[in-house]
Amino acid sequence: MKYRVLAGALAFLAIGSLNAQEQNEEKSLYIKGNALFLPLGIVNLGLEKQISPKYTIQGDVFISPWKSFAGHELQFYSASVEGRYYFKEAFKHWYVGANLSFAAYNAQKWNYWKEGTLTTEAGVVYQNTDLYQKGFSLMLGITGGYQFQLSERWNLDLYATVGTSQGFYKGYDRVTGQRYDGAEKFNKSGEIMPYRGGVMISYKFK
Repeated sequence: MKYRVLAGALAFLAIGSLNAQEQNEEKSLYIKGNALFLPLGIVNLGLEKQISPKYTIQGDVFISPWKSFAGHELQFYSASVEGRYYFKEAFKHWYVGANLSFAAYNAQKWNYWKEGTLTTEAGVVYQNTDLYQKGFSLMLGITGGYQFQLSERWNLDLYATVGTSQGFYKGYDRVTGQRYDGAEKFNKSGEIMPYRGGVMISYKFK
């Protein structure tokens, strides 16, 4: 299933690249920022470039610098590239897209935020709230969204991405600084999950 999604996403991006050669007129470029995360001190900035009447390509970065946020590690650094197809025309109304992202993190998974214990195979007991993970992930997903045109140069972009996340991480105990997971190298995990989303305020740069 994951490989079918990958093949479909790559085909989507390839079609968009070919269509970019159909038109020679100047294409629009929007610079954008995610208003949803800014109040939390998290930066999510992007550029979306029109490559044909209905196709765009977007690149964005996500930076959460928090070594500690409400007592939890929350450092995320990610970059993504996305091809989008608009059903009407570029930057207007409904669209779908194919997204490819890479993330590095030093964070505590949400399911370790609650009080509880973890007992290893060796019989060692850890407090959930003392455990965090450090590693990286590769993500591939499908985006859906809608752009509202606020004025001649301003847009509001609501979107969400769901897909497969393949993680490689090491788990640590905050108290001892030692690994709790018992692995020698990286642990591996794979899951289907939402991994992007928000409300982008977009400004037409040209």
